[in-house]
Amino acid sequence: MSTPDGPTDLVGMRERNLALVLAEIDRSQPVTRARLAELTGLTKTTVSAQVAALTGLGIVSADDPVPGGRGRPGAPVSVAPGPIAGLGLEINVGYLSACVVDLTRQVRIRRTVARAEAGDRPQDAVAALANLARLVTRQARRAGLVLAGTTVAVPGVIDGKLVNAPNLRWDALPAADFLSDAIPSRPLPITVDNEANLAALAELWFGAGPGLGDYVHVSSETGIGAGIVVSGALFRGAHGAAGELGHVIVAPDGPPCRCGGRGCLEQVAGLDALLSVAGIRVPAGANPDAATLGTAIPDRPPGAGAAELVRRLEAGDRRALDAARQAGRGLGVALVAVANLFDPASIVLGGLHAQIAPWTTPHIAAALEAGGGRLRGRSPALRTSEVADGAVLGAAGEVVARILADPLAVARQERAR
Repeated sequence: MSTPDGPTDLVGMRERNLALVLAEIDRSQPVTRARLAELTGLTKTTVSAQVAALTGLGIVSADDPVPGGRGRPGAPVSVAPGPIAGLGLEINVGYLSACVVDLTRQVRIRRTVARAEAGDRPQDAVAALANLARLVTRQARRAGLVLAGTTVAVPGVIDGKLVNAPNLRWDALPAADFLSDAIPSRPLPITVDNEANLAALAELWFGAGPGLGDYVHVSSETGIGAGIVVSGALFRGAHGAAGELGHVIVAPDGPPCRCGGRGCLEQVAGLDALLSVAGIRVPAGANPDAATLGTAIPDRPPGAGAAELVRRLEAGDRRALDAARQAGRGLGVALVAVANLFDPASIVLGGLHAQIAPWTTPHIAAALEAGGGRLRGRSPALRTSEVADGAVLGAAGEVVARILADPLAVARQERAR
């Protein structure tokens, strides 16, 4: 048994110092060792040792020396753009996505493919995701990248090992184990998280998040979810179900929902509801954006219906405008409850609702002002996300965040290979 000053405590101190120095490099880069010592409160000798260890792991790299001042010019260090990277995967209604992000949070590989309609067997969907993961892993290897982990985004509630994803018609599936058996990541860690949570984190890591204060990020494709970020951290709730905005009841006498309730927001402002009101019919399995599995989509998940809805809105089609009005009012009702409960500084619209924001935000803003703006003195700022494919990007970013929080994990993984 180790004493407080024994080997175990010393190892823990070194790990904490390593993470402390790396966090400051990530925040202040490019930064010299002398400045790191000032920022962290560690000695210059300790900082130099930690920087050397991080360089040896391939996590940081030295920049050109910066002349100035007395003595030798300082050589700043920055987080290395390679070879270490994270793999994000997403499985959703109608599409699969993969994204590789390096430690500087630059997207190195991005690929999206079509998949069959919801309702196929989970085994088939996961097998297709595994094929995509293998393809992207080979691309990463050819680019000289070393994947240090995988996170999978799923449109459902994650509670430990269980996932309930109504829009995929998955229920009580041991998601992490199920995916770990199929995804080619061993011995690397694989985690599973809710797609709305990951999209909210993508806003924090890749978008406007740092300047938004506490915010709620609305994620919408077929379904609607929300990620709640408080003091720069995700709020998950007691059972991982915080942010299920799509199942807030906005029309008690409304249509039945796949979750078992009636009049849920998804039945008013989800993609299927919007297409129905707009009179847009997309044949089952039809997807002119990506006809076959393996066809890459350059910028966004496939969605023939969503693209047609936007086209009709731009053309001023009456039924499409009615659909947007219905969606904006329904979303406004739900967001009033969110605003009154959490008092966020900002609400960010992502996914489908970012695409149709010009036609819905007037209705949302009016509802927020009427339903709680006077109570709090002001309504939350209503913004539109500029982060494309937030869920899969957040999934890859989550791997990067894990590495930055525990840089020695890279060494442990190398020993396990």
